[in-house]
Amino acid sequence: MEQLATACEVSVDTVRYYQARGLLPQPDKEGRVAWYRSEHVDRIREIRSLQRQGLTLAAIRRVVDGELGVADAGLAAAVAAERGDATDGESLSLDAFSSASGVPASLIQAVEREGIRIGKEVDGQMRYTSRDIELVRTALRLLEFGLPLGDLLALARDADEAMRGLADRAVELFDEHVRKPIRDTSEGTDAATARMVEAFRELLPAVTLLVSDHFRRVLLEVAEAHIEAPGGRGTEDGWGRSDRGRTGDEEELEGSPIAPRRR
Repeated sequence: MEQLATACEVSVDTVRYYQARGLLPQPDKEGRVAWYRSEHVDRIREIRSLQRQGLTLAAIRRVVDGELGVADAGLAAAVAAERGDATDGESLSLDAFSSASGVPASLIQAVEREGIRIGKEVDGQMRYTSRDIELVRTALRLLEFGLPLGDLLALARDADEAMRGLADRAVELFDEHVRKPIRDTSEGTDAATARMVEAFRELLPAVTLLVSDHFRRVLLEVAEAHIEAPGGRGTEDGWGRSDRGRTGDEEELEGSPIAPRRR
């Protein structure tokens, strides 16, 4: 295994991790000795190449197992590039992310335990990007205006659940009416890849704009309705807040250095 790791310029732990994820074929064994062949070297190099394109290990396993074609791998790389998760970009450990964002690591973990995933698991460890730093800093701005942290977490959970349901439906539509027809009618893998990626890159900003603009319109309509109808939900002026009980993590966060600062 040490020789295999050296040949592929990875650590022994990485080889073991790939084995545990079912990404490598079984080695030949003679007693307690495992022998790795050139196909293992080729497989690890293929995995590393796909990782550099931003594919997750779950997607990579489907590629190496033949469940996803080359064209689909190209589409997956385009999706990863849009997410900003390609390994060529900046990738931070939890401690480095905590230092860069100014938020204690324990509090980041507490937020993630509430179901609000900030980072992404890469090779068995949570990693964060510069985009995540901006996300956390934006959240801190909300707290500075005095918005209750517990209610913000509850709102974030509800929004995440609703958006994931909507996203599932959107992806299913793309898969059924765009990806599959392109795959079935294209002349060659390269052509299929190019058409899939082009369609994805055109549709993503269009759908994102439609959803974000619609949410903004609805948000403003609801705010206007609250202003026009005092005595509505929650308090006598119509601008109420939830009386939902707080979890242990929320109580920890409320007492943290990032707790709301009243203006």
